[in-house]
This record gives sequence, structure tokens and C-alpha cells, in this order.
Amino acid sequence: MEFQDGIDPVADGEDDMIVPSAVVREHLVVVGNGMAGCRAVEELLARDAGRYRVTIFGAEPHVNYNRIMLSPVLAGEKDFEDIVINDRAWYADNGIELIAGDPVAAIDRAAKTVTSLSGRTVGYDKLLIATGSDPFIIPVPGKDLPGVISFRDMKDVDMMLAAAARGGDAVVIGGGLLGLEAAHGLTLRGMKVTVIHLMPTLMERQLDEAAGWLLKTALEGRGQTILTGADTAEIYGDGKVEGVRLKDGTQIPASLVVMAVGIRPSVALAREAGLDVGRGIKVDDHMVTSDPDVLAVGECVEHDGNVYGLVAPLWDMCRSLADGLTDRHTGYKGSVTSTKLKVAGLDVFSAGDFSGGEGCEDIVLRDASRGVYKRVVVRDDRIVGAVLYGDTTDGSWYFELLKKGEDISAIRDLLIFGRAYAALGASGGGALDPKAAVAALSDDAEICGCNGVSKGQVVACIAAGNGSLDAVRGSCKASASCGSCTGLVETLLALTLGDDVQSGPKTLCKCTSFTHDDVRREIVAQGIRSIPEAMHKLHWSTPDGCASCRPALNYYLLCALPGDYVDDQQSRFVNERMHANIQKDGTYSVVPRMWGGLTNPRELRAIADVVEKYNAPMVKVTGGQRLDIFGIRKEDLPAVWADLNAAGMVSGHAYGKSLRTVKTCVGSEWCRFGTQDSTGLGVKTERMTWGSWMPHKFKIAVSGCPRNCAEATIKDFGVVCVDSGYELHVGGNGGIHVRATDLLCKVATEQEALDYCAAFIQLYREEARYLERTAPWIERVGVDYVKQRIVEDEAGREALRGRFLYSQSFSQEDPWARRAAGDEAELHQHLAEVRPLETFA
Repeated sequence: MEFQDGIDPVADGEDDMIVPSAVVREHLVVVGNGMAGCRAVEELLARDAGRYRVTIFGAEPHVNYNRIMLSPVLAGEKDFEDIVINDRAWYADNGIELIAGDPVAAIDRAAKTVTSLSGRTVGYDKLLIATGSDPFIIPVPGKDLPGVISFRDMKDVDMMLAAAARGGDAVVIGGGLLGLEAAHGLTLRGMKVTVIHLMPTLMERQLDEAAGWLLKTALEGRGQTILTGADTAEIYGDGKVEGVRLKDGTQIPASLVVMAVGIRPSVALAREAGLDVGRGIKVDDHMVTSDPDVLAVGECVEHDGNVYGLVAPLWDMCRSLADGLTDRHTGYKGSVTSTKLKVAGLDVFSAGDFSGGEGCEDIVLRDASRGVYKRVVVRDDRIVGAVLYGDTTDGSWYFELLKKGEDISAIRDLLIFGRAYAALGASGGGALDPKAAVAALSDDAEICGCNGVSKGQVVACIAAGNGSLDAVRGSCKASASCGSCTGLVETLLALTLGDDVQSGPKTLCKCTSFTHDDVRREIVAQGIRSIPEAMHKLHWSTPDGCASCRPALNYYLLCALPGDYVDDQQSRFVNERMHANIQKDGTYSVVPRMWGGLTNPRELRAIADVVEKYNAPMVKVTGGQRLDIFGIRKEDLPAVWADLNAAGMVSGHAYGKSLRTVKTCVGSEWCRFGTQDSTGLGVKTERMTWGSWMPHKFKIAVSGCPRNCAEATIKDFGVVCVDSGYELHVGGNGGIHVRATDLLCKVATEQEALDYCAAFIQLYREEARYLERTAPWIERVGVDYVKQRIVEDEAGREALRGRFLYSQSFSQEDPWARRAAGDEAELHQHLAEVRPLETFA
């Protein structure tokens, strides 16, 4: 075993007595030949090149290279030689001993030595640990199969290149930066790549939902398959990787699986040496650990409770460390981080806290045609966060304003347009007044690019009597498509009419200038397929929408794209997310469905058993002929549903903007006044319509005779049986503002009643505004319009009926059964109960 102490060796031919060199240099041993360790040595050499004798241990058999540039090597854009930071000559020229490919295995702090994997022992005066981070491998079955690799070093790249040369399918687990870079490189190498990401947004630590959607869309356009919200269950294969199975049962074939789900500080060596370790190796402001002769730097350290995985903080640490080792002691005070990246050739930037929240204001710019998204988060007239996609030119300026905490109130209105525009506005005073700038445009200047409308045409449209934004949209089409020119049109209205500008219809919410009807139209016209896409293409003024627009957008997309759109549960109200009604004490009520108000002994026993088993304090008969079980705890809901499912009962959707109940009377089977089988028709109607999502809650009733015991004439859709057939009624409401129904028509057969019901529901689903009941909808559009669409237009009625039944083929799945089987179990976890401590005398 070779041993080297901290004194320079003597020359040959001298006595056995150790003779120190003229200048005895302290021996600095660096554990880690990566970017942080070598950068620290560079900083040290720049300050005092002769102060230390340096030995560097590296785990890889390479010189120091730029790990950030592994992605271009994988993509074929660079060779290894192109990413080398310090070649062999650098080590030799600076008298540095490099021990490559032989990692340090142990530290003896008492003896002040390190021992490598090969058994080589070296003494130190000062030890610098720069072990970086380790890839996190998710603990799923199959993680150790051949063909499962991480993406951290050249060895991983070589393995990926070998796999790409063989061709086939690859799965990348992790939609962060490394995962997306691996996917990009493998795609360029000819592999068919699927990215699996657990969170709903790619790169969620760097990007908000809107920017993440843009990135996902762009990557999918390059041939990759991106699965967000996807949870890996196992990696399968017989002796080698053959594919990945998700927890929802989806199987994705693959001959290569790249794990890129995250990194953890590499602290095992430090922990075994007895150093103070938390999330990382704990260091002070001078990068000194709990041992004054041991320092640490880079991704492996924890400073003031923080760990960093970005380059800029690491460089700050290295400078502070070098200052401390040369008696300057400036001290590291932590870093405010920003991230400016090119992900698969796409520019992204983020800085600070972009989560928003109370007291924050979002300034948002969207340019759908250029694929640009900018968001600046402001609190108390200071930037606290920023996200940029597509155009990151001003990222460093925003970051500078953020770090300095500068007051931006003077340039608030120009801030989102960038540094140059803001500076010009600040220097020119009112020269960049928006109204003045629009007024100066020539008449042939284009205002609306989507529809080719000039300024002169917009002004002429306004002069012709179109005094509101909605009127202009309806006349000359300016601002009627993507909405990005809305501000220009509103300015022209103000310039032309002054205070006489008319207020248009109420917009969907404060996040957009579009109305509900506009949004529904554009979703279909532009083929919009997701909430982030709607917000981007329709130029939402907020990054993620609000509690008003997200549920509406979710419903409109669900209605327009049955079978294709994936219901966004996070955009639903709490009752719909939980599939039960929350009560004032925090418990829930459960209403199982009873078809047409009918039940049987088995169902009643199941309900009674649930009430006793879960100590439900109340069971109540509802006005819709159902039994409502009150006082169920959130964590018990899945078990309650499982018990009810076992008796054949499904969700009654009493919590949803959906079909609630079909109320019936006993009809001709039992009642001496009954003219038709109202109960049978009610059961058929409910089995046809249950599970359907609506703009608002929807109730149906079927009465067996004109005595109307089921109260069909105050329901959204009502059937009153008569001797000659069935009267169909629409638009009733029995709530705060009672409204009797309008007579739609009379039909002769049960099937006709069912067909007209389906057509009416679909017309309401497609054209009503979210949270608009049938009563105000019919009052708004007129019952004659409904009759024209349903009664008079036979082909149109059949088309509506067909669309409803098609949508139902995807909707009639019991949500209780999915939850009872364990789906989204995290929503039903028990919350800790906090009770005040007793006060003792």
C-alpha cells in the first residue's frame, strides 16, 4: 500500500533523515474531479498558485469535462474532446497529481488520510470533498435489469449511444432537464422515445403550467411521446429490459430505459467519515464542514439549509472557498438562482418564486403565432419571479431587477415588453403612450393578423355603429380569433368614441376578454385540446387561470372532445373531485343512485350496513327520491363506496354539474290514475343519461298522469304522461327562483321521449354557458329557438342525439368504483387532528 504524507519527498542520494523542502506546502487533496472540484482548484491557483500541493481523485477515467455538455455529445453535436475543461496539460502545468478512475472509498479524519478503492492511501493537510450528486433511482421492480441506466456521466452516454446504434424504443423516466435532453438526443439518434413524467407539468421546478405546455407541445411536434401525470409501476423484461408498465396498466415497449427523475447530494463518504450531514454535507460560509480541515463544495453540500444543483451557485461557493483557503474569508451568503436553458434547442428561463399567491400580481404576455410566453411575478412593486419561453433575451435583465429588489413601478406598464422598450419609454416620458402609438398608425396598418383587418377597417366598423368590443368582433372580425389584438381594438374604440364606448357582454372571467360563447366557439374552430392550449391561443392574461375559468374550460373541452380530452380533476370544484358533498363539519354526504327512485332489499341492507359500520349520524330521504348518508369521513369514502358497489349501487352524482336524479311516480302499474308506465320510462331515462356532465346540475322527472305527482313541470326536462302519449317540458326550476317549464312538444312513444330528451340535453350541453341552468338559458335564447332545433329540425335532432349517446359511451363509468379500487388514494388520506392542550391549574 502506497502512503504519501503532506511533506514533499526528498531527493535521491540524501541521508535517511527527512529534509523538508525550502518551502513546505500544505497538501490539499480533492475528492472529485468534476466541475466543482476543479473550479475550486482554479480559483485557488488564481489567488496563490504556490500555496498548496494538490492531488485530485476522480471516479471516472477522464480529465475534468463539462457535464452540462453531455447532451450535445449524446445528440451527436459534439465529441468528448469538445467538452473537456481541463486537459492533461493543465494538471501537469500546475503540478497537480490526478488519480483518475480510482475513487476515494474512505476518509480517516484522525490520521488525516484518504484511501481509494484500489487501496491507495494519501495524507492531507486540507481535504476538499466535491463528490457532486448521485442519480435517484426509483424503487420499482425491474430497476436493476440490464438496459436500465441513469444519465450522469460519459459511461451513461456511451451506453445510450450503443443502444441507439441497435435501434428500437426507449423510455425516459423523468421530464426534467436531464430527462428531456436524453430524450432529445436519443430521438436524433433514431430511437422512438416516450417520456414518462409523474407531475402534470414538464420541468415543474423551472416552468409554470403554461410554459410547460408549450414545451410539451414543441417536443411532441418533434416526434416524442410525452406522458405527464404518469406513474411508473414496474420495468419488465426477461433477463433484460423489454418495457415499462404504468400504474394505470399502460405498457410501453422499450429496449432502453433512462432514469432521470432527479439527483441527491452524494454524502455517503462524508457520513461514513462522521461529518455533519443533513440533506447535504453541512458547511459554513467558507465551505468548511464540521471538521475544520475538511471542506466541501458543489452539489454535495448543504449551506444554510439549501442545496444547489445549478452552476452559478457552485461557482460562488468555489470563490468563497478559495478566499478562505488563502486567508481572505469573504464568505458565501447563498445564491438567488435563475435558470436559462436550451432544452432540445428550445429556449426557457426562470428565476425566483413564480408560484404566485397572495399579494402577487402576474404580468403575462402570450404570442401564440411565435410560440412566446412571458410571465413576470410582482409583489410590492418588485419582481419576485419570472418565467420565459421562446424568447429569453430579457431573462438576465429580469434576474438583475429581482436580485437587486429594484422598484419597477415606473416601468410597470412596459416591463413585460423587455429592457429596450422599457428604457425607451422611461427616457421618452409619454412618447410611448399606448394610445398615442396606436393613433399614429396608418390606416393600412394591420391590427388583426388572424383575420387580416387593418386599422382603417376597424375604425370604419366602429364609425358604422359598432360601439363595443363584441360588436366589432361580430362585424369586421377583429379580435375574434386568438384575441391577441384585443388591446389594440379597445384602444381604437376609446380613440374613436371616447366615453361612449359600450360595455359588451360579460367576459368568462377577469383572465380573458372573451365571453363564454367566444371560448366555446374558438375551442372548436381552432381545434384546442387542453386548458393550457386554450389559455395560450386565446391569450389569457394570467398564467394558470382562476377558479372561475378553469372549471369552465375543463367542461367546454370535455363536451367538445368526448373520448379524447382527459378530465382535469384539479380544475373541478371540491365536491366533484371528492365525488361526495362536503358538509359544514368537514365530513361528506354520500348519495347512491337509485334508478328512477326504485330500490330493493339488497340495496337497503347495504345502506343500513354502511350507516352502522361507519357511524353515519343521519340518513335522509331527498326530494329526488334518494337516500342521503351524512357524516362520512373523507378517509372512509373509498371503503363506503366499495360496500355500496358490492350491492350493485353506483354514484348518484349528487355532488356534480351533471344528471342528478330522474324522479318518478308509480304510474299505470299501481296508480288508478296512471296513463303510462312512468316508472319504467324514468328508469330507462336515467340509465341513458346518468354520468353525463352538464353546464350545471340537471334534474328530470316523469309523471304518470296530468296530476303530476313527480313534479315534472319544475324540472330541467320533464315528461307528463297522457292518454295519447307524452308531453315533454323543458326549462323548469324549483330552486330559489321557481320557474315552470315550457312545453316543448308532445310525442306518441317512449322511444321518441327518450330521443327528444337526449337531443335536448346535448343542445344544452353544447350551447349553454358554464354554471347556467336550463331555466335562464331558455329565457336567454327563447323556447322558440329550442323548438326549432329539437322539434322542427329532424336531422338536427338526430345529430344531437347521436352526439349525446357517443359522449355517454365515455362518461358512464362509475367514479366510486375507481376510487374504491385505489385510484387517487392520496385524496382520501387522513389529516392529522390538532387539539388544543389542556390547561392545568
